[in-house]
Amino acid sequence: MTRGQTAPVTAELTFSDSVVVARSPEQVYALVSDVTRTGEWSPTCTACWWDDGAGPWPGSWFTGRNVTPQRTWETRSRVEVATPGREFTWVVGDGLVRWSYLLEPRDEGTLLTETWAFLPAGLAFFADKYGDDADAQIEDRRRTAHEGIPRTLAAVKAVAEAG
Repeated sequence: MTRGQTAPVTAELTFSDSVVVARSPEQVYALVSDVTRTGEWSPTCTACWWDDGAGPWPGSWFTGRNVTPQRTWETRSRVEVATPGREFTWVVGDGLVRWSYLLEPRDEGTLLTETWAFLPAGLAFFADKYGDDADAQIEDRRRTAHEGIPRTLAAVKAVAEAG
């Protein structure tokens, strides 16, 4: 792959999973939209904080610290959708990756769906940054999301139902 090209799509670059949480959509939303608590359930993102006193509303920014055995890094994300009891969505950087929590009422509580999508700008960014290694780097991020989302949802469920 040459610099500036986008990486070929070798695997599904979106992923979603869901869990039913025995709490109301409003209660679950209050939890997942409080990015300062992300370290309680994310296997990679160990801490988040609102930038400049922002909060969970569209256009606000937050920073997240991610830790793996190989490295530690921070990202800035912008909230796109913040609809209490329904949806909390943010985009990492300048449109690299989109993360969402969708909430739907169920008799037994809330169906919480977490979605990850690697965006075209992310593919271009990885091609420019990693060159010939871009595909492997993208695959690593895909695998991390596929493994991490079910773990995250299970942890959110445990935290929500314990509180």
